[in-house]
Amino acid sequence: QVQLVESGGGLVQTGGSLRLSCTASGTIFRINAMGWYRQAPGKQRESVAEIIFSGDTTNYADSVKGRFTISRDNAENVIDLQMNSLKPEDTAVYYCNGVFIDANAEARRYWGQGTQVTVSS
Repeated sequence: QVQLVESGGGLVQTGGSLRLSCTASGTIFRINAMGWYRQAPGKQRESVAEIIFSGDTTNYADSVKGRFTISRDNAENVIDLQMNSLKPEDTAVYYCNGVFIDANAEARRYWGQGTQVTVSS
C-alpha cells in the first residue's frame, strides 16, 4: 500500500502563488510517475501536471503551461507543484496521484485526499 499526503493548499488572490507538496510513503518499489489532478465544483477531474520519473519528463495541461511547474525530490518521494499567476479558474480541489510498481511488478495508481486551492478575484 502507498499513501499520498498533500499539503500547501489555501486561499490566494488573483496573480498570487501557492506551492503544493505531495509525499508518498508505504511500500514503494518503484515510481513510474506522479502528478496532480484537480476538480472544480460541477466539473470533471482533470489532469494538471505530471512528471515521469524515468527521464524526468513533464507534461502540463494547456491551461497551466507557463504558470505551473512540477518537480520532484526522488530521495524523499516528494513532488511539488509551484503555481504562479493564479487565476480564479484555478480554484479547485487538487489531488496528488501516482503510479507505483509493487513487488509483483504490477502497476497501481494511488490518490491523495486532496487539498483545496481557492483563488479570489
